[in-house]
Amino acid sequence: MNADLSRRHPAGREENPLPLPFAERELPAGRHQFHKERLMAQIHEDLRAADAGPATVRRTRVRNPFLRSAVLVPAGAFALAGALAAGFLTYVDGGGADGTGSTVATGPAMTTRIGTADAKGTPQLLDRISLAAATSGGAPEVRADQFIYIGSKTATTYVKTVGDKSTLVSQELHMRHQWNSPDGLDGWLIEPGNTGPKGVTLAGKNEKGETPTPYLNAPSHNYLATLPTDPDVLLKKIYEETRGMGRGPDQEAFTTIGDLLRGTYPSAELAAALYKTAAKIPGVVTVEDAVDAAGRHGIAVARLEEETGQREEWIFDRQTLAFLGERVVQVQGEAGEEGLIKPGTVVSTSAVVSRAVVDRMKEIPGSAG
Repeated sequence: MNADLSRRHPAGREENPLPLPFAERELPAGRHQFHKERLMAQIHEDLRAADAGPATVRRTRVRNPFLRSAVLVPAGAFALAGALAAGFLTYVDGGGADGTGSTVATGPAMTTRIGTADAKGTPQLLDRISLAAATSGGAPEVRADQFIYIGSKTATTYVKTVGDKSTLVSQELHMRHQWNSPDGLDGWLIEPGNTGPKGVTLAGKNEKGETPTPYLNAPSHNYLATLPTDPDVLLKKIYEETRGMGRGPDQEAFTTIGDLLRGTYPSAELAAALYKTAAKIPGVVTVEDAVDAAGRHGIAVARLEEETGQREEWIFDRQTLAFLGERVVQVQGEAGEEGLIKPGTVVSTSAVVSRAVVDRMKEIPGSAG
């Protein structure tokens, strides 16, 4: 599956403070591997904390890189933890997880100037972006034996607690390399801090032993080709398939489109349709200046999530209108443990450095070092 493993929880918030009964928390098809990697990462973090001794460093409500906010973890996923822990302990003991390049340093929390948002002209801007996408070529033809590669620079912000003191820190910006087969049944991920130096497989069956079926929030490249390109039809599909997820249908629709723009390699026709679809979502605004994880300034299309005070921004090159990346910024109120996430905090940031079709798993294009 081309599951978007980089999608984050809002920093410092519990998504579902009142757990639903397990009968209502069925894991959607294809999410088994999604949760497996999440659990492996958490085990890794716990092991490092245990090794730290009395001055334990722990992450508090991390903006999880493996789990979209809409997904609820069922009992079956937790049942995996014991078996995963045993295997992961062996991996750590062998030096794999904590080897050179496998961890990410942290520093002061990322901050930014909060750009002014204006709804005026946003539909026209998205129309121009759509036209640019339609003429850019989009993804080339992909053979069944090839892989879609996406290389991105990324970092997240989270609350770190040492003893009884909590501080807000951000990961060092780092590269994330992901490969997926067109059918979504094979893939690989290499990301410091979330995988060992050699990475982890994204292949595998779900918790029922079934072959995953691609869907909107975990699409394969082939699945993208089945999506409607009529904006009204596409928006209706997004609303229907994400009903009850996230913090309201409009924000979830915006986030879903953002996931597809950042985490897949859509055709020119689909990319153009996604932008036209986004223009139909209430509350979408323009931010005149935003900076992606690669330090590139651009113009942003954004939407504020009122409950959290966090604004999701899609950043585009001001001249070519090409998609550069995405970030989430705290723009109003305070969030996180002890209210440490203040306005101006960059909660997460990502820049697409390279998208390509490659012949081999783990092949990195020259432009994505």
